[in-house]
Amino acid sequence: MAEKNTTTQDTINPNPERQAASPSPPPPAPVPLTPGPRASRLHQVFDQALARTLRANSYANFSGCFPTPAKHVPASLESVWRQLNAKLEESAKAEFDDIVYERDVVRQLNELDRLVGEARYRRDNGQGEGNIAPHTLGPEELYKAHLTPYLQEAQSTVNAKLQSTEKQNAELAQDIQSQRMEIQNLLSNLESVVADLDGAAAAATQFSKENGLRQETMQMDEEVKARPDI
Repeated sequence: MAEKNTTTQDTINPNPERQAASPSPPPPAPVPLTPGPRASRLHQVFDQALARTLRANSYANFSGCFPTPAKHVPASLESVWRQLNAKLEESAKAEFDDIVYERDVVRQLNELDRLVGEARYRRDNGQGEGNIAPHTLGPEELYKAHLTPYLQEAQSTVNAKLQSTEKQNAELAQDIQSQRMEIQNLLSNLESVVADLDGAAAAATQFSKENGLRQETMQMDEEVKARPDI
């Protein structure tokens, strides 16, 4: 019977050491309902404020508002004053306790004490946000944590392509400017060549006219010489 129980236990938990070495942090301890430092300080401040209020309502101030009863029945007036202060103190404390209970003040202040203590411990031990377990993060934080590296890589790629394109555009603009200057120089040289050609054409035309007159003159001389009667 003992062997059967041992086998069943091993089947349910075959590797207890692996479970003990789980990276998941243990669940946080339940928040105690006993007032911690902040909750105790809150009660202390309330008690001090209430005590100052009751001291302000002293018998001298109270009896000054009722001079006739204070003169004729001071004991009765003092009894009323004591009952009034007691009722005021009782009502204030009951209302304060109701507010503390309804707002769950003690538990929340104790939780704040725990968070502050953990933050101080991480600060003193040099632990930053990078040591937070991923499974303790919310959905939005996990989404941003997984997406941010890809977005940063894509942004770096886009920036590199943009810089390369800007460099190419600058080189192309410089080449275009150089080609424009070259075209202007070619046009200037072409205008000079055209002017030279116009001058040469004009000279050739004038030479052709003069050469034609000379040939006509020589032809007329030959015709005159060829006539026998002259």
